[in-house]
Amino acid sequence: MNSFSVIGVTDPRWAEIISLSNQYDFYHTQSYSLLEKIHELILCVAFREKDFIALPLILRKIEGTDLFDCTSVYGYCGPVSNLPFKNISKDHIRYFQSELLTFFKNSQIVSAFSRLHPIFDQDPVFENFGVIRDINKTVAIDLTIPKESQFNNYRREYRRSIRRLRENGFSVIEASTKEEIDSFIEFYYGMMNRLNADSSYFFEKEFFYKLLDNPCFESKLLLAMKGNEIAAGTIYTFVNDIMQSHLGGDTIKYRDQSPIILITDEARLIGCEYNIRLLHLGGGLHGSSVDSLFHFKKGFSDLLFDFRGWQLIVDQSKFLYVL
Repeated sequence: MNSFSVIGVTDPRWAEIISLSNQYDFYHTQSYSLLEKIHELILCVAFREKDFIALPLILRKIEGTDLFDCTSVYGYCGPVSNLPFKNISKDHIRYFQSELLTFFKNSQIVSAFSRLHPIFDQDPVFENFGVIRDINKTVAIDLTIPKESQFNNYRREYRRSIRRLRENGFSVIEASTKEEIDSFIEFYYGMMNRLNADSSYFFEKEFFYKLLDNPCFESKLLLAMKGNEIAAGTIYTFVNDIMQSHLGGDTIKYRDQSPIILITDEARLIGCEYNIRLLHLGGGLHGSSVDSLFHFKKGFSDLLFDFRGWQLIVDQSKFLYVL
């Protein structure tokens, strides 16, 4: 029996469906989706017997019109299923696409866009349905190879920096107090300002608190310390066999010594203890593969993934009208 439903972000079924998915990341979870405070979030779910395909989206009103568009949360999202994507039947995929298109049309949604997860092969869900375009590349460290090989894959200057930082008294701890989290937030804002980052990167403090304390996924804020001073920090998430480097920053005082390199190395070791398969470092600002942030991340590994986005124009004339 087939059924299609659109679930709101506060519905407990959201968490249940994501937890039953074959592959998912923290970007798909109810806790992360609840951090979106401006627009309505929905989970579009197509069941075929006990199997499902689900797509989380943000529904946005187009200013000055009665029309809407859809996008995805900040990060790497796209569809999920209880089955490996390659094992989903063609009939199920066609049903999902048909019901989703009908929902879009009935809801005056003129276009939909979703960033896809670089590590998941989500293409089958969108076969002959919209377009998938390359955005850029992301970087990951393979934690299934020997630890020594992981370290040796670092850029030579990174290996030297790690040794020098440890010799100079730097260490890495996990944040355990609100004061430590607040300090991280302040220098994260400072780093985003130095990088001329878009305003969307300047999250409210509550965003950080809930990112680090929620029922859907585990996360850690790792801090590089010089004595009693915080030099840098990065938030990491843990879901299934994937560890994500989500948000990071450093202080101006210690920036030239690159303490984030030491944090990344410590995170790698923690990932190995957790039996994580991949430490995903992500890409550059706005998905770029040419900026300084991407160059920094690529110094840890040559393992690259394709970061892509799916787009569907539901109503071409109305889409052109609101451009």
